[in-house]
Amino acid sequence: MTRPASASPRTRPLPQPAGGTVGPPRRSPDARPASAVRREGVDAGRWPDVARLPPAGPGRTAVAGYLVGRALDRLALTGPPAGARPPAAGPRLTLHDADAFHRRIGRRGLIGFGESYMAGEWDSDDLAGVLTVLAHHVDELVPAPLRGFRRLWVSARPSADRNTRAGARDNIHHHYDLSNDLFSVFLDPTLSYSSAVFAAFPARFESLAAAQHRKIDRLLDLAGVEEGTRLLEIGTGWGELALRAAARGARVTTLTLSAEQAALARERIAAAGLAGRAEVQLRDYRDVEGRYDAVVSVEMIEAVGAEYWPAYFTALRRALAPGGRIALQTITMGHRQMLRTAATHTFISKYVFPGGLIPSREAVAGHSAAAGLTTVADHGYGDHYAETLRLWRERFLAARTAVTNLGFDPVFQRMWEFYLAYSEAGFRSRYLDVRQLLLTEGTHR
Repeated sequence: MTRPASASPRTRPLPQPAGGTVGPPRRSPDARPASAVRREGVDAGRWPDVARLPPAGPGRTAVAGYLVGRALDRLALTGPPAGARPPAAGPRLTLHDADAFHRRIGRRGLIGFGESYMAGEWDSDDLAGVLTVLAHHVDELVPAPLRGFRRLWVSARPSADRNTRAGARDNIHHHYDLSNDLFSVFLDPTLSYSSAVFAAFPARFESLAAAQHRKIDRLLDLAGVEEGTRLLEIGTGWGELALRAAARGARVTTLTLSAEQAALARERIAAAGLAGRAEVQLRDYRDVEGRYDAVVSVEMIEAVGAEYWPAYFTALRRALAPGGRIALQTITMGHRQMLRTAATHTFISKYVFPGGLIPSREAVAGHSAAAGLTTVADHGYGDHYAETLRLWRERFLAARTAVTNLGFDPVFQRMWEFYLAYSEAGFRSRYLDVRQLLLTEGTHR
């Protein structure tokens, strides 16, 4: 999927350890909220914008308080503490420091909203539920006459986040090189970090590995991967797709910029006795060599950045042998939302995926066509991603002690919980979707 977060832009959070239908979110008994945080105890060197409140005049804070309070009341998200309300009531947001909460939002908008959660200034016993309600009504939260003032609380994306060759390595490092052990805490044994395809809902963690294999097999089938196929994978992850393709008899070349992922993927491939069929390369997609019968890329385009989408699709086309097939899995959002997000520094771009942007279906279609590719199939299944994220979030929260023992502090844990819940809410509200596409150059077999 998307990549995980780090402490602040360009820094890692802590020294690394060694070694059918979308329904409402279901809260697991094991899905405890992340560790409590007090702003006074936050490490200002690691989390500067969490430890310190942003400068904001009382007028701006008051306006934010009025608008936010009005929206939360209208959406029935505020009310008595969780223990005082009937079990049948909907999700609630509980403020611990209303002034700080409104001040952050008044100055930094949705980034401030997330940082306020990281600082422990608000909580919810159903975080994904609260965020889903907000995502459903995102276009209504600010009154129409005030939307033209959006520039007052949003900022442009930092130029340092551009995905030049050096920038892409830094951005990938920021997310994927946090710690293989961290990811293994909440992912299933396949170490697949993208949407699964479930056979039935509600999904259970015990079925996640099979659901990930179902997703991979659909992509390999879409690309026509079989015995002797020359397959290029752009975006290795921890190697599960390469393993599965090699087991079919394909000859796999898989590319990544993550040294941590490459090392573990190579170990897993060797342990499976498939080193002669699958090669992991630390290489930028722009430097692909050779031509292949099939190309597969799973949730990689989101990390490319809009500026480089033409280069990405050109690389896909250039790598394709005559009659070849390209299978993509990508998260998508509406085109209008994408254009707005592309110009904005967001919580996700600041803490989770610097340089990344989720494309729209229109953007994918336009850039792929410009590279000489034709979309032959396009299937969406966003409800499966909502369930995948719920399982990851519940596992992460249940493993809080293990995460702490790996050296990740409570602020990181709240950030990660917010990131997973925020992403889940995007799919539950249908603000986001995930799609599998088949592209060809028009003469496919």
